[in-house]
Amino acid sequence: MAPPLGRDDVAKVAKLARLTLSEAELDLFTEQLSQVLEHANDIAALNLEGVVATAHPFGLINVVRDDELRPSISRDAVLAMAPDTEDGRFAVPRIIGEAP
Repeated sequence: MAPPLGRDDVAKVAKLARLTLSEAELDLFTEQLSQVLEHANDIAALNLEGVVATAHPFGLINVVRDDELRPSISRDAVLAMAPDTEDGRFAVPRIIGEAP
């Protein structure tokens, strides 16, 4: 088990990270980081023998359907519904390079 995290340790890490912490922040972060490290120690102490390693906690299944060809609306029908077309494509106003 690692020695408890001290206020001086937090101050040193803050200095290395070029953080300016107030006295109150040093006290707060020392307490919070100690709790985080204590929790990490609790997890490290667990007996995981026989537990299969996983990359994800839940079994993943593919919920995407297979691609299948099926009839759809024709290009001419779609272009007939467009407000403006040009050379068999949708015509849209330019956004960059020219004023309307």
